[in-house]
Amino acid sequence: MDEYIDILLATYNGEKFVGEQIDSILNQTYKKFNLIISDDKSDDDTKKILEEYAKKDNRIKLFFQENRLGVVKNFEFLLKQVTSPIYMLSDQDDYWLPNKVEKSVDCLKKNNSDFVFGDLEVVDSNLNTIYPSFGDFMLLNKKINKYIDSYKFNYLYNCVTGCTVLGKSEYINKILPFPTYSKYCIHDYWLGIMMGIYGKVSYIPEKYIKYRQHGNNVVGTNKISHGFKTLDQVRELFINVKLGVFGTFVENSNKFPEEIQILNSKSFEYFKMVQKKKNFNFKNWNIFHKLYKTENFMYYIENFIIMNMPFLGRGLFKIRHFILKLQGRR
Repeated sequence: MDEYIDILLATYNGEKFVGEQIDSILNQTYKKFNLIISDDKSDDDTKKILEEYAKKDNRIKLFFQENRLGVVKNFEFLLKQVTSPIYMLSDQDDYWLPNKVEKSVDCLKKNNSDFVFGDLEVVDSNLNTIYPSFGDFMLLNKKINKYIDSYKFNYLYNCVTGCTVLGKSEYINKILPFPTYSKYCIHDYWLGIMMGIYGKVSYIPEKYIKYRQHGNNVVGTNKISHGFKTLDQVRELFINVKLGVFGTFVENSNKFPEEIQILNSKSFEYFKMVQKKKNFNFKNWNIFHKLYKTENFMYYIENFIIMNMPFLGRGLFKIRHFILKLQGRR
């Protein structure tokens, strides 16, 4: 017999798209689920819309926060409400294809997994396709497929999109609380790294979600560094991201096996050091290699130059930026 699933939907000022998302969830081919919604003190008509849906379908359970939690802690609140063996996460502005839940459960059972996530079709506000594959556009799929059996698939940067997640609730106590040390290590990143360490993870390459991009996404497809005109801007962002990520890992060392704790500490110290180097760095290249050896060759070289040889990289960046500008890609 199919198990019940708790689908967790976090909302905040989502009046424009939340109804369409709820409809897509209620119309799933897999029917045995509860839809648990936590609204983060919206000041538009989201609350009214949610209450109307709850009147029509008794699978919907509503929570209205009195004080704003923010997206990460709102999902933490929702995970604490889980009573079913399996949970899923949902954003307020996407659109689920009718067999998303069914296919996610099938993947979990077929592979005897503890955690499943997948690819997405990136669409505009009217659900027109922008990118057929989020994983291809963000250059994630090759790495995911190569390292899916190891925590390494989600260690150096996040490859997990939260709205694709399905997981076994027995692991929630290993995941929570979500860290708040850095905006660069949010709930789906933490979910991915924790489940990569403690459980068996599977990836669904098919796209069962239309991932809507509308200008107000909390997380989306925008590549911030593409707007930068100098290598130093890119370098500052990259280092700050890594300091945020590894600072989070160090602050939560008890969640990691000893071997990874050591790498976390050494990595955090490495990025603090290179932040002070303005032109060249000749120390601890072995740490860089341990972190980036999972990446493709060009990504490895580009980041090595950015981190350790910015003096050399500035000229190369100007040439590359000029060529991309001529091509209309910048």
